[in-house]
Amino acid sequence: MPVPIVNFRPILEATELAVAKNLQQLMDRQWFILGEQVRSFEHEFAATLNTAETIGVGNGTDAIQLCLRAAGIASSKQEVLTTALTAPFSGIGILAAGASIRFADVNPRTLQIDPDDAGNRLRKSSAALIPVHLYGQPCSIDRFSRLARDRKLTLIQDACQAHGASFRGKPFTAFSPYVAYSFYPTKNLGCLGDGGAIATSRKPVAKLLRELRDGGRRGGQVTYRPGINSRLDELHACYLRAFLPHLAEWNGHRRAIAAFYDQALHDCPGVQLIERTEDSVCHLYVIRAAKRDKLRAFLSSKGVGAGIHYPVPMHLHPTFAAARQKKGDLPHAERACREILSLPIWPYMPQSAAREVAERVREYYRGSTRHKG
Repeated sequence: MPVPIVNFRPILEATELAVAKNLQQLMDRQWFILGEQVRSFEHEFAATLNTAETIGVGNGTDAIQLCLRAAGIASSKQEVLTTALTAPFSGIGILAAGASIRFADVNPRTLQIDPDDAGNRLRKSSAALIPVHLYGQPCSIDRFSRLARDRKLTLIQDACQAHGASFRGKPFTAFSPYVAYSFYPTKNLGCLGDGGAIATSRKPVAKLLRELRDGGRRGGQVTYRPGINSRLDELHACYLRAFLPHLAEWNGHRRAIAAFYDQALHDCPGVQLIERTEDSVCHLYVIRAAKRDKLRAFLSSKGVGAGIHYPVPMHLHPTFAAARQKKGDLPHAERACREILSLPIWPYMPQSAAREVAERVREYYRGSTRHKG
């Protein structure tokens, strides 16, 4: 049976009536930029995250850039440290703000940014830390909070893959005033295009971010500071408002599918499971796989989708060459990028589909000696 890596149809079917209602309200008002749908979504998302405010922006990359700008980190003399294992757009947001970038290695068991390695790589030019809650799993944000406080650094969290997650019962904004989200369609909470948001517990920060996202304006045609044009669309907010009430349910289903995979693959030769905490919202289900590329090709031949998040660590991207970190500098991230494979997971995914995926993985490794690697 074919199993795509993600399937949007069940989500759209479950929210069809709510989406239609929001779209009708939008068309009745005919206010398409920073109108009632975005304002309502911002309030509703803030309540879901248990924080004071959220600010809708154009995408997750801009969310990171705007957080840095709001914190006054916009010079190439200011260095921002982040993980080497994440989407390149995390790094692009740092460069877009005007800062320079440096990378830390990951914990090989969790693939989250390693606080000890990060601490060892800080320099006099370090101005900010951006840990990433990768694959929906919260990183050790308590340790990064202490590190930032001790070294007098700005702490910005990249939660672009962690919608609805918290850390040991506390919202992410309890650890720093800047938390960036992306609403790319495949995320736990996605729209039908690009979108993003910033969560904060500080109202002055929220006020500044609202100005910065709207070209430095304060609701009129006068600009007061150098901002950017990055505003969450009303149309996307219609979908996000319809999806948001289902987020906890969808995250619960993701956890159930992930738990099934854990059980089905825990003793599979060639597969190493990634350690996960109860706080994870399981944005992706990632394994470390021997002969990864051949396994992926085998799965594709059987109609099973699989992805690689991500195939090249960021310090080896040409775009980030100015960091002057070369092959071999971050061995755990480099090895992980040769082994990681994302298996299908989405809300409403039937357990039978997950069983098919697991059986195909096990089938490959049963016959891998015959394939001769």
